[in-house]
Amino acid sequence: MGNDRVKIVDEQVLSDNWYTLRKYTFDYQRADGEWERQSREAYDRGNGAVILLYNREKQTVLLTRQFRLPSYVNGNDSGMLIEACAGLLDKDNPEDCIKRETEEETGYKITAVEKIFEAYMSPGSVTEILYFFVAEYAEDMKVSQGGGAEHEQENIEVMELNFDDSLAMVKSGEIRDAKTIMLLQYAQINLLLKK
Repeated sequence: MGNDRVKIVDEQVLSDNWYTLRKYTFDYQRADGEWERQSREAYDRGNGAVILLYNREKQTVLLTRQFRLPSYVNGNDSGMLIEACAGLLDKDNPEDCIKRETEEETGYKITAVEKIFEAYMSPGSVTEILYFFVAEYAEDMKVSQGGGAEHEQENIEVMELNFDDSLAMVKSGEIRDAKTIMLLQYAQINLLLKK
């Protein structure tokens, strides 16, 4: 950590149940040169990867639908979210992770992926960096029904959607997942899929 304007004073583990929640106390030098003590919590769930699978010929994308408890307790009546395939790195590099997750979740075995960018998704409270990928898929790449890993209690529905319909679902609010919206907008701008 190389910022001379930040000095970590204390670090406490508040929870180490599912992932790790820490409380940091630190001194921060403001722009006017004065130092002030601050306290913040940071949730460390590891880094992840996400991918938009698209078929240029059919003008389709593969997305998933699954129950997300945090969305449910924050007003999403069904708790179901439509998302791009994603997962935590689990000590893999991002490319290997997203290939594994793609096969587990969608049933498609892909070999060529393109990293397009990386982003902090909620930097005010979560440490995660998410690596974003795109890849073309074809029917001959399908090796299983997908649905996720049973030992991870995943119950994932695979959805093949017309690209224009997926954009309409963003506009209508049916798709409300930030990483998925970012990938669909990237595809709209860069992948020559119809508008």
